[in-house]
Amino acid sequence: MTDTSAAGSGRRSLLDSVMALGWRRSAVMLLLGFAAGLPILLVFSTLSAWLRLEGVSRTEIGFFAWAGMAYTFKFMWSPLVDRLPLPLLDRLLGRRRSWILLAQIIVIGAILLASSATPSTGLFVIALATVMIAFGSATQDIALDAWRIDVAEDEYQALLVAIYQWGYRFGMIAAGAGALVMADFGGFSFAYTVLAGLMLIGVAGVFLAPEPKRPDALGGGSEAIEGAVKGNPVGEAAAWLYSAVVAPFVDFIVRYRWIALLILTLIGAYRLNDFVLGFMAYPFYVDMGYTLSEIGAVSKVYGVFAMLGGAMLAGIAATRWGVYPVLMVGAIISAVSALAFTWLALVQPTGEITLVNGVAMTPWPQEKDPSILFLTLAITAENVAGGWAGTALIAYMSSLTNRAFSATQYALFSSFYALPGKLFGGFSGIMVDSLGYANFFTTTALIGAPAVLLVWIVMRWRAAREVAAHKPQIS
Repeated sequence: MTDTSAAGSGRRSLLDSVMALGWRRSAVMLLLGFAAGLPILLVFSTLSAWLRLEGVSRTEIGFFAWAGMAYTFKFMWSPLVDRLPLPLLDRLLGRRRSWILLAQIIVIGAILLASSATPSTGLFVIALATVMIAFGSATQDIALDAWRIDVAEDEYQALLVAIYQWGYRFGMIAAGAGALVMADFGGFSFAYTVLAGLMLIGVAGVFLAPEPKRPDALGGGSEAIEGAVKGNPVGEAAAWLYSAVVAPFVDFIVRYRWIALLILTLIGAYRLNDFVLGFMAYPFYVDMGYTLSEIGAVSKVYGVFAMLGGAMLAGIAATRWGVYPVLMVGAIISAVSALAFTWLALVQPTGEITLVNGVAMTPWPQEKDPSILFLTLAITAENVAGGWAGTALIAYMSSLTNRAFSATQYALFSSFYALPGKLFGGFSGIMVDSLGYANFFTTTALIGAPAVLLVWIVMRWRAAREVAAHKPQIS
């Protein structure tokens, strides 16, 4: 996939950008995004709420978190999504849509399986269903990301990502707040059955979606190897395995050479400060004295729309100025926005909870209730920046892929970017205990500085490569 810029296409409004992208692709992206966002909470928070309400021990609930490892290691079976045609479905729908549909069928079946059991008598069935939901959901992510990359040019990737995030968040709302309300009304089995039905929204998206054209050439040496062993069954099998598993990585290294390691470092570092900050955000809100209702209203309701607003702004900006300027802005505002929490920690006295004889006590005086306005301002800054940066990074990772290996290469990138944050995020509590909240948030802002430098280096490298590509050759 080649890097392109929107500079030559003129400045577009949101309506112009969506019309240029096409209403069909925009609507399909919204529907598929909804189907991608719905299953994830059935592996995490909604599932945990159901299990705890049924009296399952916290130890047993903790074991269910391992099902979420499917999202981390999805790159391991992503080559199958790229290279393996599904019987019958591939001929009817094409490679990308057939895999999305298969994943959705797995998710729907697993949700219905979970709805047929209760934690008190069928915990193993629910555990099996949860693993199936996670596997199907991760597979859907692989195929859906590949479809998104293949179906639109680079200059529209950020806009597609923004639309996807709107659908994704609505899916999460349905499986989060929606599931809890339905469970309160008719039980979790009823809620899960309804959610299985809502997955049909994604199925409709599959049949409405255009199937992207498969690339003629593969890359990574695949053509040469496959040609050399043609007619030899063992050699053809080995060549297929090479093309599916090895060639995507060889292709990436060959295309980017020494800068490939720098690109991977950039991907891993870009959202690192957000991950580290995110682990301590809710303890911070509680320690500042905000009630759960206040936190939920500002962070989980208003904050979601602030994030989606940032995502859409990034999508529009990328269609006007290209991915790289938007990537740089995202790195800068992501780092700077952490200082909003530094400010919040400094302008208000802490209501930090301490334990006295095993009882949680807070020194917060009633006459100094924490300001909802201050909390809203801090969350606005952080969520708008997070929405922008997230969209920019996804669009950038999409632009790096070769469409012949888009499922495998993007799955690798998306797994890689989250790993450093999960590893370093585990030290966030130690950092808060050692530094205090104000210094901790300032430190997370500084953690974002290397990403700014890395984006600048990659932008300089790309500019130099473009100059070299257009330099006249002397014969």
